[in-house]
Amino acid sequence: MTQDQARVVHAVRGWLGTPFAHQGRLKGVGCDCLGLVLGVWEELGGAVTQEVPAYTPDWDEPGRAEVLWRACGSHLSLTDVPVAGDVLLFRMHPRSVAKHLGFLVPAPGGDTLVHSVTRYGVVQTSLAAPLRRRQVAAFRLPGLER
Repeated sequence: MTQDQARVVHAVRGWLGTPFAHQGRLKGVGCDCLGLVLGVWEELGGAVTQEVPAYTPDWDEPGRAEVLWRACGSHLSLTDVPVAGDVLLFRMHPRSVAKHLGFLVPAPGGDTLVHSVTRYGVVQTSLAAPLRRRQVAAFRLPGLER
């Protein structure tokens, strides 16, 4: 793991236990999955340069526009081979838009996902086959060496 990857993973793990809060992004106070990504990015010295439009708390937005996927693609670097600290994007239901994010974090038993879940807040979950099948893209935070 590079120093930059270790910095991201360390920052991400610092958010574990943060309660869930729709559209929140405050470490220890509350965040959702997008708030986790934005909060970690700000913690690492990045700047959020545009307002995040309102979005619903469920897994599907009205219409079929892949808003989150496009936003990730315009601000982060798409990668075919995700490594520790990369942001993973998921489609949680087969016919819905991709609307869930988390960070890839290595663990002794295999890769994990650190993400914010409605009832549990920020947790570290096994990135086993059922979840991996829902992954649609992987992105790297800008300016990080790999």
